[in-house]
Amino acid sequence: MTNDGASPKLTYAQIDQTVLDTLRPATRPYWITIALLFLGVLLGAACWLYQIFSGIGVGGQNNPVAWGTYLINFVFWVGIAHSGTLISAILHLFRAGWRNPIARAAETMTVFAVCTAGLFPFIHLGRVWVVFYMLPYPTQRGLWPNFLSPLMFDVIAISTYLIVSSLFWYTGMLPDLATVRDRSEGLRKKIFTILSLGWTGEHEHWRHFSRTYLFFAALATPLVISVHSVVSWDFALGVVPGWHTTIFAPYFVAGAIHSGLAMVLTLMIPLRKIFHYEKIITLSVLENVAKTIIFTGLIVAFAYSTEYFMAWYSHNVVELETFRWRAVGDYSLQFWIMVTCNTVIPLLFFFKKIRTTIVWLFIISLIVNIGMWFERFVIIIGSVAHDFIPHAWGLYAPTAIEFGIMLGSFCLFFFLFVLFVKHLPSVSMTEIKETAHAGENHGG
Repeated sequence: MTNDGASPKLTYAQIDQTVLDTLRPATRPYWITIALLFLGVLLGAACWLYQIFSGIGVGGQNNPVAWGTYLINFVFWVGIAHSGTLISAILHLFRAGWRNPIARAAETMTVFAVCTAGLFPFIHLGRVWVVFYMLPYPTQRGLWPNFLSPLMFDVIAISTYLIVSSLFWYTGMLPDLATVRDRSEGLRKKIFTILSLGWTGEHEHWRHFSRTYLFFAALATPLVISVHSVVSWDFALGVVPGWHTTIFAPYFVAGAIHSGLAMVLTLMIPLRKIFHYEKIITLSVLENVAKTIIFTGLIVAFAYSTEYFMAWYSHNVVELETFRWRAVGDYSLQFWIMVTCNTVIPLLFFFKKIRTTIVWLFIISLIVNIGMWFERFVIIIGSVAHDFIPHAWGLYAPTAIEFGIMLGSFCLFFFLFVLFVKHLPSVSMTEIKETAHAGENHGG
């Protein structure tokens, strides 16, 4: 891959100033954006409240499709969360310098995406106030949670992932929070004094910081693999045709990384333009992300092909019918959107002119995000709508309430991210200085 993160021509003072300039008082367009996103969040919350008072039936879920957009969005947001840790943790362990300019935003994406994903199990519960039934406590009813349920796997895996990702994110920010503290006055200085935990930049502080950051990177790396593997077991442990397969864990992990990388481009390209990060988030950094998307797209294509091969090789008529129906049945449009957006369109990045053109990078990243949402639709809806018994087959379509909640979830994610980039350092000054100081090719 090509070179590095920051331009070696930038001095430490210029790096600090570029990042600190992003924290200046916001302009009117920024607050208008915040207001619009907040309205979207309120709309989603209103739809959820309506569902609570009216019953889960206001959604489109019914027999045989009991899992609709709520589970689709849950899997989608968990997938988005993956690539943040991939870029921050795994590439940090491999000393890939090109990840430094985008690592902070990617880590932030992880935290907010996991928070957004965590809402959907509660939304899907319907009667959310009885969520404590999942807890193991003695009652006169004699009920006891089934810890062998994949739902319990999800709760444990995602909460662990959220805790480790948050600690990793916050630890990496400590030196930068101290830099903001030293350049601030009044209330802002007090807030950043608390947030920076007394950081002075002494040798011992840097030694503990480096070791702790490395520890969290090593701890987070297996979590990247495990969390989405656990999510895939929600499906693979069932006997539903199209789900009961051992390829689901690597298939889900590859897909998650694919969608997360696309979301990194979707977030970083506007951020680079608005905050004048061109000398920090260089074109070569974005190009390296695009090259990685080619790789993950090919893995996803291999997974799609393997599913069809296994259905053919098994000679199982139900499996064969399920995969035939996906390609030519009622949801064939969604299936071909999935295939085209996730495996064909990313191949355009083989052309250097396309992967070094900002507009193309942004458009293709949006297309991949759309394709990955439809992948979850095809997996979830495509199997339960057309399983073993023909007289039980049925179709599913989301209702306006589901669309409202889905819009609210997207607005919530972007609302949190937009708040973050204006109030905390959105690029790691520390890691950019490391790259600039080395002044060497870390591209690998």
